[in-house]
Amino acid sequence: MANRKGDRRERELVNMLDEAGFAVMRAPASGSATTRELPDVLAGDGETFYAIEAKASAGNPIYLTGEEVEALVYFARNFGAKARIAVRFDREDWYFFHPGDLYRTDGGNYRVKKETALAEGVDFDELVGKSTQTRLGED
Repeated sequence: MANRKGDRRERELVNMLDEAGFAVMRAPASGSATTRELPDVLAGDGETFYAIEAKASAGNPIYLTGEEVEALVYFARNFGAKARIAVRFDREDWYFFHPGDLYRTDGGNYRVKKETALAEGVDFDELVGKSTQTRLGED
């Protein structure tokens, strides 16, 4: 998310997490100013800690490289956080995925389609523990 719109979306997510009671920081150097792979956002509330890679799109599928996902998982494991991929499509809310739940392409990269995010993603309230999401087919 190196562009201005992506930066704005990351700040939006940081503000939402802050309002939900998380200590949160954005790592603006992620992907550019350092050779270390850092997540876009780190957040914790004293009980739950997240390392988040955030991606936004106008409507096209969101792709992540295998290296991005592996680096996120590595960092999260060493930091003691839960790795999450946050996706936001224009005019939609944020949705969250465990990296292991993402579709893996034949080339070893990862993809999230808008329909998948809306149907299978964890919404913000569920992520922060304010509600549980009921999906079709679940009791």
